[in-house]
Amino acid sequence: MIQLTCSRLSSYRIVTVTCPWGRALLLLLLTGGLSVQAQGIDQTHKKIESAQQSMPLLPTSELPAQAVESSMSTAKQKPNFFNKTVNWFRTKELPGDLQIHGFASQGYITTSDNDVFGNSDNGGSFGLTEAGLNVSVRPLPKLQLSAQVLSRRAGKGNSGMPRLDYAILDYQLYSYDANQYGIRIGRLKNPFGFYNETRDVAHTRPSILLPQSIYFDRTRNLGLSGDSVQLYGETAIGNLGTFSTQFGVWWPIVSDRDTEVSLIAPGPSGHLKREASYIGRGIFETNDKRLRLGISGIWLNTSYDPQGAIDPIRAGSLQFTPIYFSAQYNAERWSITSEYALRHFKYGHTFGDTMLLNKADFFGESYYVQGEYRFTPKWEAFIRYDVLYTDRSDRSGKEFAAEMLAQHKLEIAPHSRFAKDITVGLRWNVTPEFMLRAEYHRVNGTGWLSRLDNTPAEGPTSQHWDLYAIQASYRF
Repeated sequence: MIQLTCSRLSSYRIVTVTCPWGRALLLLLLTGGLSVQAQGIDQTHKKIESAQQSMPLLPTSELPAQAVESSMSTAKQKPNFFNKTVNWFRTKELPGDLQIHGFASQGYITTSDNDVFGNSDNGGSFGLTEAGLNVSVRPLPKLQLSAQVLSRRAGKGNSGMPRLDYAILDYQLYSYDANQYGIRIGRLKNPFGFYNETRDVAHTRPSILLPQSIYFDRTRNLGLSGDSVQLYGETAIGNLGTFSTQFGVWWPIVSDRDTEVSLIAPGPSGHLKREASYIGRGIFETNDKRLRLGISGIWLNTSYDPQGAIDPIRAGSLQFTPIYFSAQYNAERWSITSEYALRHFKYGHTFGDTMLLNKADFFGESYYVQGEYRFTPKWEAFIRYDVLYTDRSDRSGKEFAAEMLAQHKLEIAPHSRFAKDITVGLRWNVTPEFMLRAEYHRVNGTGWLSRLDNTPAEGPTSQHWDLYAIQASYRF
């Protein structure tokens, strides 16, 4: 059992900051996009969908999280273009068990200082837009093919250009009762934590912004998916529950600028090269779905290819080996979730004497504790405390800043090495397809901010800052 102690929580003061919520919400309602729920392609997705569609309204023997979608789906809906389109897909007989799903969401973010997904500290930004379309087909009883195209606009790191999010060949090798085993090949979602594989779809994540200490948005392309071969399995453990596992070899996506800046240094001239890496996860879940326990591990290998002699950073290698522990308990009206990560960074000895990368070897630490409460099938709220330390042996960042100044004459803000985020939020399931969200963050530190959106040319970042966000999402 992992016990997390947040000793500094009481030292924070929540302050009121005036924000144009009304104007932003009106604009979202007028311009919010068509969105669709991504079809689950693995066991995690299937569990989420079954939990949302199969239960009646709040019986004492069932979890309310499992009842929300079912009760809402029985509500009478007025015919419109979207509903007619969705009903056509549901009733049309498509060949080979073909299914088509999609999603889209539009967010508005404003901050007191610092930029998040655009120029958010100067009047707010509609810079967070997500849309995806996925298809799946089962040509044979044991074979499933699925793929998704994703467009994501989120600051300078994601321009909105559509890209292949995943493309999977899933073959079931063995299946009997509650036991099944198989193999997946292609561009696969990376199995770590509770939320990574479904983080694309707003309806399946607990908030607009996931806990950034675990699910970094600035290295999202690296964390989300990669070209991989994975074995998976699920087996029953007596009457206690089920244990599912995934493990495979993985070639990560490291070619985007946000990832390179985050892992190497601001403004590298060269590029990261992907190398064979490894990833795996195991999750135990009780039969009543109340308790979930998980452990995930990654062994990421990559190397830096400099751009000739003009590049101040020399060739070098990086090993990133985090391990994640996850736990969740679901009661009738509330849930509590916590995840902890110990992140080991090891840089090779060939980077030269640039940016302290030469022989750098340190451990980062991350964790969050989150509580959710379901007032009704349509309304729910959450509160979360999220903590990130880039280097657990220098949690304040002062030693790193002093070393950078002494050795390289560079002024680095100590608060860029940590972040502590208190978040509260509200969710309204207007219909089973359409959802509205709002949340507030009080943040101490800038450890997870994108360096592309907050360059030194724009001035220093602020250590204490506020973030407001609202989002409209639609799915079919």
